[in-house]
Amino acid sequence: MKLLEYQAKEIFEKYGLSTPKGTVIDSKEDVAAKIAQAGLSYPVVIKAQVQVGGRGKAGGVKFADSGEEAQSIVDTLLFSDLKGLKVNKLLVVEKADVAKEWYLSILLDRKTNGPVVIFSAAGGMEIEETAKTNPDAIVNVPVNPLTGITAYFVNYVCSKSGVGMEYTKVLGELLTKLYKMFIEHSCMLAEINPVSVTSAGELVAIDGKVTVDDSALYRLPDVLAYRDAIEEPPLVVEARSFRFLYIPVSTGRVAVMSNGSGMLMSMIDLLSKKGVTVACALDLGGGATRDRIKEAVRIELSTPGVDTIFICIFGGITRCDEVADGVRMALENESSDKTVIIRMEGTNKDAGMEIVNSTKGAISVGGIVEGVETVAKVLKGGDAA
Repeated sequence: MKLLEYQAKEIFEKYGLSTPKGTVIDSKEDVAAKIAQAGLSYPVVIKAQVQVGGRGKAGGVKFADSGEEAQSIVDTLLFSDLKGLKVNKLLVVEKADVAKEWYLSILLDRKTNGPVVIFSAAGGMEIEETAKTNPDAIVNVPVNPLTGITAYFVNYVCSKSGVGMEYTKVLGELLTKLYKMFIEHSCMLAEINPVSVTSAGELVAIDGKVTVDDSALYRLPDVLAYRDAIEEPPLVVEARSFRFLYIPVSTGRVAVMSNGSGMLMSMIDLLSKKGVTVACALDLGGGATRDRIKEAVRIELSTPGVDTIFICIFGGITRCDEVADGVRMALENESSDKTVIIRMEGTNKDAGMEIVNSTKGAISVGGIVEGVETVAKVLKGGDAA
């Protein structure tokens, strides 16, 4: 889950990271009064809260020197479209004291199978250009999970980046706090860009990006509250209540379902090559029981326009008779024009095939390619049985 900037900063503050004083605005009324109530001093920065990079260059970051100017900016920016996303919230912060700008992030690196610190003395909006034109200005250091952020680690980062050893204390404190947050919140990414180095030598997180592993949300009530506050399609929310991942894709008649994201992507790719548009995808996760399959089929068939589901279930211990019975139970409650094409492998496959073959509207196939061909025939109105 990707957090909005103001959400990331709220978590930063819980770990003692310094951030600019600010307030969130979600309505156009009495903007100057809201800024005054938050105790902010002008000039202020008004920042669109959308999950996309390059907000500043796209006009999503504005400066205001007065309440009247702030009101005008909010009137224009709030609820507008920014790079294809609707701006539902704005973050208003005091303009920071910036003597220097650094870049700092910790990310989960698949190559090293652990966290990596990325640091550069050339922070700000041009960091991507720096990565292209001067990659040596960016320090990339893997973190040993057994030792974490040590004094030696911080000294190495300061020395390698050229920022100067006088910053080892403040940078070490920042890195230690950010790394603690990264580990305890199961982050995939924790980024501060820029890190403001003030004239007094203090470090302030001017902007922040945080991505949290979805599988850890159940034990992170603060992040879970952010997710639950997001306005999402009803079927996404309903699917989540059954521990399914439901993903709206496009419009069309076909939905796909599996117990793994890799299989879902393969199904969508093969269907697309056949000229078939997928309306939605559903990842069952673990525990493919008949009751869960029944609910999953019902949810996908509730998607507007969907009348055909392509299911691929593969698992060494998955009981195919349970899967087939779930499909049967779901189709019994649906109209006769619904079709479920199913390919399954696992325990009790033969028993499952018998159930599928005796269920009206269900079609069994031997593989994913055969399933794609069958979907195409069904959509053309051909005899796919």
